[in-house]
Amino acid sequence: MPLANRSDLGLLALRAGAGGVLFAHGAQKLFGWFGGHGLEGTRRAMEQMGFTPGRASALAAGLAEAGGGTLLALGLATPAAGAAVAGTMAGAVSVHAPAGFFVTEGGFEYPAFLGFVATCLGVAGPGRYSLDHLLGHRLNRPWVTTAGLVASAAAAAVVLRRRAGTLGGGPEGAPAPDEGSGEGSAPA
Repeated sequence: MPLANRSDLGLLALRAGAGGVLFAHGAQKLFGWFGGHGLEGTRRAMEQMGFTPGRASALAAGLAEAGGGTLLALGLATPAAGAAVAGTMAGAVSVHAPAGFFVTEGGFEYPAFLGFVATCLGVAGPGRYSLDHLLGHRLNRPWVTTAGLVASAAAAAVVLRRRAGTLGGGPEGAPAPDEGSGEGSAPA
């Protein structure tokens, strides 16, 4: 099998695997599927973790994960999908960062890895076995990659700054909560 076909097949497998995992996480948040808590439970968790307003945060995280995961799996609007997932995973990393790196200790290893994979797929593109390829790469342009990553980074910075203010560590100066920030129930 030629190298190009192997690479395209590898991208398909990576997109399908990562996209499926992300879809499942988003569906937990939005619909309560796969043992999730649905939008209301996710709203409460988001508020406890310092993401306000909670409902909007839950909806944004769920849509970015479920929608971004679906788009990655299909290879459609791959740069924008990867960027949306990466920004959302930045929020999840912020929740887990105080616990350290490894997921076995409650750390940020897992959401960081998902964000990294999504970013790499957004930059690399979906490969030949994708809807982007079938549509002539109309939604897979270099400018879409740049715009998506810049917009996602800016949105993540705003959300994380707001969260820091809510938890008392930012410019808004809200009092810090008594018992942590819910590191055990990240939005990832």
